[in-house]
This record gives sequence, structure tokens and C-alpha cells, in this order.
Amino acid sequence: MTATLYQRLAQGLSGSPLAPSPGEAHGILCGLICAGHPQAEATWLADVAPQVPVGDLLAEAAVRQCRTELDDLAKRTRSDIEGPGLGFSPLLPPDEAPLRERATAVYDWCRGFLYALGVAGVGERDLSDQTREVFRDFAELTRMDLQALDEGEDNEDALTEIVEFLWVAAMLVYEERVAAREGA
Repeated sequence: MTATLYQRLAQGLSGSPLAPSPGEAHGILCGLICAGHPQAEATWLADVAPQVPVGDLLAEAAVRQCRTELDDLAKRTRSDIEGPGLGFSPLLPPDEAPLRERATAVYDWCRGFLYALGVAGVGERDLSDQTREVFRDFAELTRMDLQALDEGEDNEDALTEIVEFLWVAAMLVYEERVAAREGA
């Protein structure tokens, strides 16, 4: 994902009824897929896609472009989650972005993932002990004090570890909620 695409999605998603950040939107998508929602992509697009303004041809074209990019992102994300290898990467600002911006995107991604589990009807009681811990860890990440976060190598390292944890944890939820059932 390029920084330009991230910025275009940020601009396009501002016209959505939810107005999610790209990170939050991607967290919602990943949560729906990992929860095994039967119509994850369609539900996600209905929730996050910007509305088409009537009569404004320039805005209509921008909305169509954003919807195309969201659709492509949904297909790529599902393929990455279901495919072999390490799975997907959370959609976050580029590494060159300020630490606080990237940490905010992680916060948003976790919020989106938890929101999606709720939309899919998955609660803590539906999870194993291990994935219940993931659920709690994600909830804890949504309580980060982003205002007190300062640039520094320790915080950079911590954010890198958290990002790695996100995809491992999401894949664990997917394995439990989807892959294990399909293999059964």
C-alpha cells in the first residue's frame, strides 16, 4: 500500500456515514472476515463506503474511485487472510509518518476490529481462552493515551511489536472462527 493510496482513502472515507480512518475501515473489514461473517465485504462496503452526492459530477467521480479502491482493498485483504504465508498487514500510514499518526491508526484499527466482531455477533463468550485474551488485548489497545505518546526509539519499537501482534492475533481469530470450522 502506498502513502498516496492511504491519503486518498482517508479523503474518500470522510464522505462515509461512519467517516472512519483508513485504519479503522480496514480493522472493520478484517474483523468481519476473521469472524466468518457470511457477507463480510458487502456489509463492510455498505458501512464504510462514501455516499454518492447527487448532481456533483466531480464528487461522483471521486466517490466511484474511492469505492473501486475499497473494493480492491477488500479483495486483496480476503486473499491475504485466506492465503498461505504470513497473511495480511494492517492498513496503517507509512513508516515515515509521525509516530502519533501511526499509533492513532493502530488504535483505530483495533476499534474497527472489535466493532466488526460485534456486528458479526461474536462476543467474548464465543471465543476460546486464547482468542478471548486477544479480544481483551485489543480492547486495552483502544485505551492507549495517544496524547502522551512521544517520538522515541522505545515507542517506535513498541509500536512495531504491537503491529506484529495485530496480524498474529487477527489470524488467530480467523483460524478459530473460520478455518477450523471449514476444516471440520
